[in-house]
Amino acid sequence: MKQIYTVIIILTCFTSIAQTMKTYTYATKGLDTLKLDVYTPENVKPTDSLPVIIWMHGGGFSGGGRNGIDEFNIVKAANKNGYIGVSISYRLLRKGTKTGFGCNCSKEDKLFTFNQAVIDFLDATNFVYQNSNMLQVDTSKMIAAGSSAGAETALHVAFMKRFFIPNVDSYKNIKYAGVIGFSGAIVDIDYLTSENAIPVALTHGTKDYAVPFGTAPHQNCNPKKPGYITLHGAKTITQKLEQLNSPYYLNIVNEGNHDAANVHPEDLDDVFYFLNKTILNNEIIQTKKFTLPKPTNY
Repeated sequence: MKQIYTVIIILTCFTSIAQTMKTYTYATKGLDTLKLDVYTPENVKPTDSLPVIIWMHGGGFSGGGRNGIDEFNIVKAANKNGYIGVSISYRLLRKGTKTGFGCNCSKEDKLFTFNQAVIDFLDATNFVYQNSNMLQVDTSKMIAAGSSAGAETALHVAFMKRFFIPNVDSYKNIKYAGVIGFSGAIVDIDYLTSENAIPVALTHGTKDYAVPFGTAPHQNCNPKKPGYITLHGAKTITQKLEQLNSPYYLNIVNEGNHDAANVHPEDLDDVFYFLNKTILNNEIIQTKKFTLPKPTNY
């Protein structure tokens, strides 16, 4: 079946990094028309096939967008390092709801929201995969990435796809080479195994009470609340990767809160150094870095 998609082309320049941006519709679901923006280095050659960062924005599954400052920072860094950057929209299922995504949102609704976000992420990745020649993407080097809600989704598609989607035949060709996450977590650490472990670059604040740094309740909810659910953050994930002798990079924001989900350009050089060493050169690196919280008005 021929795919139909909308294309918008914009030429942008960020501090000497020239990019070409094209927008595509990757799916239509009910009233939601889901789009993705593909940022490609302007000097890419016709024969080039580049690794790709597929990025999902944060916002508690109720806000945010694919063209915020975090998104521009990550795709700019991707292009600077010879990667294609893809920023996706997805269904914001908690938008306009009375309970949001907090402690009054039931565990069942939270898991359903995770489930649908995983499907949207996989559908966006499927679009990139199926159009890899046109987009000049190396499908063996696709990296799932995101911030906050997007980081949770990126980690779930990498390690818990079968938990959220029992029948994965539609996505059998989708394999991620790595994960980037800012203030993310997963539902069940036991789904991270030696069979599916891949390089992971994580940034997380040690005092994040929305998405826990270690293993703790989501949003610091009381066990009696409908939304009580345990999540496993960057500390627990990297401890598991250390046991598995699998590569990781952990930026520990000492005393940092959920603002560590913000993407600062100065932090991305270390992230891409790690990706280049582990994904492009197949090295095993396990690195912890300690930083301090940054001002919120960046």
